[in-house]
Amino acid sequence: MGRITTSDARKKDTREKIELGGLIVKAGLRFEKRALLLGALIELQQRLAHDGAERARLIAIGLRR
Repeated sequence: MGRITTSDARKKDTREKIELGGLIVKAGLRFEKRALLLGALIELQQRLAHDGAERARLIAIGLRR
């Protein structure tokens, strides 16, 4: 089995970021301010840490898209 090189790790990281950006576009949030998006994501992370039902509800919404 080959070693994962720094270049491979960078490519994987870049691909992940592209995919995550695609989620912003798919959600219809492309033109929102970055500070708003970051604030919303931080709040979401805090809510998910305390509410398993909210996590399940949001997953269900995402699966319908």
